[in-house]
Amino acid sequence: MKKRELGKTGIEVAPLALGGNVFGWTADESASFKLLDAFMDKGFSLIDTADMYSQWVPGHKGGESETIIGKWLKKSGKRSQAIMATKVGLPMGEGKKGLSASYIQQAVEDSLRRLQTDYIDLYQAHKDDPDTPLAETLEAFTTLVRQGKVRFIGASNYSGQRLAEALEVSQQKGLASYQTLQPEYNLYDRFAYESQLEPVCQKHDLGVICYFSLASGFLSGKYRSEADLSKGPRGQMVKKYLNARGFRILHALDKVASQYNATPTQVALAWVIARPSITAPIASATNLQQLDDLVQSARLKLDPSSIELLTEASAQSPGDESQPSAAAD
Repeated sequence: MKKRELGKTGIEVAPLALGGNVFGWTADESASFKLLDAFMDKGFSLIDTADMYSQWVPGHKGGESETIIGKWLKKSGKRSQAIMATKVGLPMGEGKKGLSASYIQQAVEDSLRRLQTDYIDLYQAHKDDPDTPLAETLEAFTTLVRQGKVRFIGASNYSGQRLAEALEVSQQKGLASYQTLQPEYNLYDRFAYESQLEPVCQKHDLGVICYFSLASGFLSGKYRSEADLSKGPRGQMVKKYLNARGFRILHALDKVASQYNATPTQVALAWVIARPSITAPIASATNLQQLDDLVQSARLKLDPSSIELLTEASAQSPGDESQPSAAAD
């Protein structure tokens, strides 16, 4: 399993990131610890979370995922082996949102406290903040890098134009520059990334860690009819994929999976991993069996004809776009 450099950071990671959105939501503390231990033991290191996970759960305030990861980091003693990525910017309560310098300074301290660490490997702007000048945000991130609280910075949910503008501001003003992008990207949701974002990422050698890599579980083959939507907490998010194009993709996944004696999950992730601009897709698991399925994808090398079959079956035009959800990216 060959490792890949995360942008121009010098950090090398295996081609799969573990999504922390489920920690404290559909995976309790005990299950989360087991998943994190197993992920690291299998040779992986990149763990992605956000300060607001899992604020969408009734009774939660946000910070639940970071808190669990922090307890695990302290108990396991694996901080030096883990590449910790978290995010800032989405609502965390009254007045707590956005990418202003003052809020970033407050939010990073909260994340460091919850994660029980004195530095974050990759600190990401969770969503573009049009109300804050790009220079103000980047200056705040630069301060954190100089203080040693953050090693590198990344962007998530930016448009291609705004990402390019942010990179230009960093260059012009000598500020810390985004080294990674976290976009929505999978076999179904392709157009926005491939048409607007991928060219910017390739031009500037950005690492790409994409979320919703399995389209909220649709590409696992678990949901094949409306009757299946009750099978999981993301069922209603999958409904938009139940159409002719979605079924065409599932058919192609089944065909390739049969050829490789693999699962649709493994094939769907292997297709993303095979795209030259992608560093590591993010995927989450709630039990060890699911994690094993994900891990196999990083070791599955698809031949060109299989990649072409999946690429053609999933061809997407602008009118086929589905809207991303920031709730559990």
